[in-house]
Amino acid sequence: MSRFKRVFLIVCDSMGMGAMADSEKFGDVNVDTLGHISDTVEHFNIPNLRKLGLANLKPLSKVEPVEKPLGYYCPLNEMSNGKDTMTGHWEMMGIHTTTPFVTFTDTGFPKELLDELSSRCGKEIIGNKSASGTEILEELAETEINEGKMIVYTSADSVLQICGNEETFDLQNLYRCCEIARELCMRDEWKVGRVIARPYVGKKKGEFKRTANRHDYAVKPTGDTALNALKNAGFDVISIGKINDIFVTEGITEAYHSNSSVHGMEQTIEEAGKDFTGLCFVNLVDFDALWGHRRDPIGYGDEIEKFDVKLGEFLDVMRDDDLLIITADHGNDPTYTGTDHTREKVPFVAYSKSFKGSGSIPERNTFADMGATIAENFGVTMPEGTIGTSMLGELV
Repeated sequence: MSRFKRVFLIVCDSMGMGAMADSEKFGDVNVDTLGHISDTVEHFNIPNLRKLGLANLKPLSKVEPVEKPLGYYCPLNEMSNGKDTMTGHWEMMGIHTTTPFVTFTDTGFPKELLDELSSRCGKEIIGNKSASGTEILEELAETEINEGKMIVYTSADSVLQICGNEETFDLQNLYRCCEIARELCMRDEWKVGRVIARPYVGKKKGEFKRTANRHDYAVKPTGDTALNALKNAGFDVISIGKINDIFVTEGITEAYHSNSSVHGMEQTIEEAGKDFTGLCFVNLVDFDALWGHRRDPIGYGDEIEKFDVKLGEFLDVMRDDDLLIITADHGNDPTYTGTDHTREKVPFVAYSKSFKGSGSIPERNTFADMGATIAENFGVTMPEGTIGTSMLGELV
């Protein structure tokens, strides 16, 4: 019998907590997403994260630690070679990625790839550079709309992104073009981690706004994960946000798309009111997409405060045999140079109403210890070739 009937694993996308020992090898010096946000904002009201122990785990300039935190907590290090969404999430569920995904940040995509993509999509391609999604719309969206062209761009991540106006490009056609791009980008020399459909609305500069109809086309995980083990054993594996895209439906039994991080938490609260046995795996992307990449620490801080409000609502509906885990997949220090993710430790904060104790537990060497913990809780064996050591015995 499972010790916890339901586990809620909530990923605050990019909410790192300080540089890893090898961060300089990734071009990241003195990065600290949470710390620098707390240093920058005028207020940082996160009472629920505080009472669980976040400020005990990570010193925050505007948040005092509590004498008796409710949760267990520790820093997690990433073992894999990377600092992107897929690498981080895959590692949580047991996959050790040694070869990072290819990027085209400095060069743009090769002519051969773009020529084939253009031919098969029936559209001339514009863009082909690393850019902010909002900035490239201001620069090129009018041209795309008026001349029937297609914006293709990348970022510091391993991604190929295609913009499409929902009225003039057509959403289904945008998805079709992204599926073609995903097929082409399965070649080793072009294998980006994700192809992303970036639909938007608006007709002229100053009006363009990306919509919630984004869709990610990711490479399938390189092997079975804890999610496969849970699903194969008959447990529920519920995805909220982009988890289903990251794992390309592998090991997922039920999936819900989120319109925002606040909406994602509302969906999580709704799931907490249902009767299921297994894992609810949640990604809250706005921290990263709206504030980290745009280097906006004030907006990032506000987003964490919004999350904290919804976290309080979730804590109210938790059952005695639920386990909550709050973590992140990488950093994205909004005070750092550039627009890339940052190589950071991430927080592990765990809480259950059934805990008899609380406090600090030893730092871990891999995100995969979370997947191993969840697997042990449900009495399933992690798939062959995965990594991770369970922490279940320390969460008492």
